[in-house]
Amino acid sequence: MEGNRVYVASCPGYDGAEEALRNLLARLGGMERFVKPGERILLKVNLLRPAAPESAVCTHPAVVEAAARLVKEAGGQAVITDSPGGALQKESTLRHLYEKTGMTQAAARSGAELSYDVSTRLVSLPQGKAIHQAEVISPAAEADGVFDLCKMKTHVLMGMTGAVKNSFGIIPGLSKVGFHGSHPDRTDFADVVLDLTGFLAPRLSIMDGILAMEGEGPGASGTPRQVGLLLAAENPLALDVTAAEIMGLPRDSNPLLLAAQRRGLTPNRAEDVALIGGSWEELRIPDYRFPANVRRDLMEFLGPLAGPAKKLCKALLSQTPQIRTDRCVGCGICQKSCPGKAITLEGGKARIHTGSCIRCYCCHELCPQKAVELKRGPLGRLLK
Repeated sequence: MEGNRVYVASCPGYDGAEEALRNLLARLGGMERFVKPGERILLKVNLLRPAAPESAVCTHPAVVEAAARLVKEAGGQAVITDSPGGALQKESTLRHLYEKTGMTQAAARSGAELSYDVSTRLVSLPQGKAIHQAEVISPAAEADGVFDLCKMKTHVLMGMTGAVKNSFGIIPGLSKVGFHGSHPDRTDFADVVLDLTGFLAPRLSIMDGILAMEGEGPGASGTPRQVGLLLAAENPLALDVTAAEIMGLPRDSNPLLLAAQRRGLTPNRAEDVALIGGSWEELRIPDYRFPANVRRDLMEFLGPLAGPAKKLCKALLSQTPQIRTDRCVGCGICQKSCPGKAITLEGGKARIHTGSCIRCYCCHELCPQKAVELKRGPLGRLLK
């Protein structure tokens, strides 16, 4: 069970992030276990879009700075990068992203390198189930090792996003649209991110749960929630199992863990995780708020159903994105990020053609104005 250990540290604020991370790494055997002198270590952060640290949309710069400083002390060179959704992969995009999210300052204080490499590599994923090759950002393919620095957040499509989902960020910018288009079902998409995580093979995964996100995450429509935890593990799946258990996400609303179970990947249940630094009883949050399509009581009702009946109920519960014209500024981010090409700009406002919508919720995820709202399905409205 050694590979399924997850280490948890209390951390009420970001001013204590470095001390908490040092304590976690000490229990993991020291940073020297994960970094050799002279190695370039990619810090794969979650930078969904240019957003201020206090919004809880992105990995906080204090956590990134602490990790980079520890890598440097072990003799390695930390390289910070991500590829934001809904944007072309170009140097000016990355500069704005790093400045807005606090990565520029984190790099300057820690001695880390900010990657402006916008080239890509076509890589093979021979063990993949959903995909067998992918175009990824070059820093992910060229690094000596990878650290997965993720954020504890809810997610309207996947229930939650954490260490495994963070691997999707190695797909360059607008190329993400193609994966959502070819794998619109969240069950299939779970296999995509598991395949990418298998390729990335992070040596260490660290989750920023100090200021987490609840509600209609993972973007601007989500709500910051003070959780006060920093988590670390060698196995990214173990980290996600732990986060899901702490949040109280129903298993039927966690396609990632269900996909892992089908593939025989472990751990995929809390009882298979060795939790160090706390107990489930003291860490579980009973009132964590999830997206409207995730309801604990409803999942218990749907649990005994099988086959077509369960599929029909979930279809009736699905949400449809709608544009709030009073908030829409016509920036076009939603249109660029829509794999179904269901969005047009008309009269300076976005318009969603629901007949073409595949309900991937990329528009909701990436809209910086909170102008995309999710309308409940008929059964959802009845049970509200």
